Amino acid sequence: MTARSACAAVVAVCGVLAGCSSPAPVSDASPGDPFTRTFAEGRRPVLADLAGTSLDGGGIRLSDYRGKVVLINAWASWCGPCRAEAPELRLVQETWGGRGLRVLGLDNDSSRAAGLAFQKDHHLGYPSLHDPSGKQALRLPRGLVNTQVMPYTIVVDTTGRVAATRMGAVTRNQLAKIVEPLLPK
Repeated sequence: MTARSACAAVVAVCGVLAGCSSPAPVSDASPGDPFTRTFAEGRRPVLADLAGTSLDGGGIRLSDYRGKVVLINAWASWCGPCRAEAPELRLVQETWGGRGLRVLGLDNDSSRAAGLAFQKDHHLGYPSLHDPSGKQALRLPRGLVNTQVMPYTIVVDTTGRVAATRMGAVTRNQLAKIVEPLLPK
């Protein structure tokens, strides 16, 4: 076998294995957008009940929001794209909060003070779980998102299943295509 043939074989095997390591998107809410995945209702992964302490020190659980559409956004104060999307997430909460959408942040800062400063500076009107060790990210279904890259967003339907994911910064307009169909009219 030539070196070129061996290289082609390795690339082919890697491609097959990569396809086996994560759930395939069932549909795409934003054609041409490789960073967004949506899942058909019958094929949505179950999300663990993320729980812990908020930046403000109170207890918080994802299950507290059962019956609501929840947008979980992982961020850190040192993350440039996280800073850029913060006003959009505030707008998302303001726009759809009255229809049952809740935003829940997942702060990855090692310092609670840094997370609180970010929350205050960006006037975030929603709570954030403080997760400096990444324990909550480890509870996500394997392959759902790349937890090493921030920000990422997970949209959870009213039954606690993942309706969509988005890698990278998100805008209100991008989320409209995903969130609107999940909310009551």
